[in-house]
Amino acid sequence: MATDAFEEIVEDFEFLDDWEDRYAHVIDLGRAMDPLDEALKVPATKVDGCASQVWIMPEIEAGTFRFKGDSDALIVRGIIAVLAALYNGVPVAEVPKVDAKAELGRLSLEEHLSAQRSNGLTAMIQRINKLAVEAA
Repeated sequence: MATDAFEEIVEDFEFLDDWEDRYAHVIDLGRAMDPLDEALKVPATKVDGCASQVWIMPEIEAGTFRFKGDSDALIVRGIIAVLAALYNGVPVAEVPKVDAKAELGRLSLEEHLSAQRSNGLTAMIQRINKLAVEAA
């Protein structure tokens, strides 16, 4: 149940053989994101459990889930971009049904993250699911 945007990332990863190239691609995805407005980087949007500073701001419109996010770490910003590709545009009621671990497993992303980054990824997924449940 992945979005077209996420499927595009999967295809890009299949094309990139070397993990260093994949890592660079994730960073590039993060660089391409618009930064989150500084006024939105507040405790209410901050994700706890991440080694880096991470903010996620939901935007639910007409029953569709979207979010903007940001981080002070390049790789984490890239991970946020990957999560945005996975979740943005999904009906809000379907967000908790997305098997993020399985979908991200298609990228072998967690295998190449430190334990702290993996914990942060889990915290971001939990936050996204919580925001969707609260909005539904």
